[in-house]
This record gives sequence, structure tokens and C-alpha cells, in this order.
Amino acid sequence: MANQTHLHTLKQGVLAWNKWRQEHPEILPDLSKADLSRTNLRLIDLHQTNLRFANLTESDLEGANLQGANLNLAHLRSIRLQRANLSNADLTGADATDADVREANLRDTNLRVVQFTGADLRGADFSGANIDGTVFTNAKRRKGLWNVF
Repeated sequence: MANQTHLHTLKQGVLAWNKWRQEHPEILPDLSKADLSRTNLRLIDLHQTNLRFANLTESDLEGANLQGANLNLAHLRSIRLQRANLSNADLTGADATDADVREANLRDTNLRVVQFTGADLRGADFSGANIDGTVFTNAKRRKGLWNVF
């Protein structure tokens, strides 16, 4: 369950959240199971944040820092993750159906059994990512980009 203090800080907006993160680098935020659907979180700093089971459906996280975040079983349907940094994050079992992941950094990310059906993955960097069991049905991609898939 999400830490209510962390959730309250987030609800104050991205600027307040990012400032709080800078002032408290020792805290690993817990937003697990939080309903953050349809939220504008552009350029937010969520590195090393626990977002396990969080609902981020239709949220805008363009340019967000999610490096090392735990997004296990998160609801990411129709999310905007353009140019987001998800390197070393764990998305095991997440549902990213129809997600916009263009030009995102997914280097060394755990993407085991992630649902990317209908997602836009053009320009995303999957170098070193674990894609065992990941579903890419009808995903958009740049030709020749996924030689490993």
C-alpha cells in the first residue's frame, strides 16, 4: 500500500515532488497500489520508486525518470512514456497495451511477460532488456530496430 505521506507530496504536483526528491535523496518512495490514472506526471523524478500494482492508465510520464523503479504488475495501458528513462526498471507482468514508448530508454530493463500489444515502440532502446514472454502483437516499431526480437 502506498505511503500516504509520499502520495500526499505527489498530489502537490510534479515541481513539489521533484523538489522533495532532491531534498530527501535517502528516501525510496512507496506508491505501490496507488491510483495515478489520467495524471500529468511529465518530467517527474520517480527513480527507485515502488510503483508495484500502481494504476498509471492514460497518465502522461513523458520525459520522466523511472530509472530502477519497481513497476511489477503495474497498469500502464495507454500511458505516455515518450523519452522516459526506464533503464534498470522492473516491469515484470505489467500491462502496457497501447502505450506510447517512443524513444524511451529501456536499457537493461526487466520486461518479462509485459503486454505491449498495440504499443508505439519506435526509437525505444531495448539494449540488454529481458524480454522473455513479452507480447509485442501489433506494436509499432522502426524497421530493422529489433534484430534481437
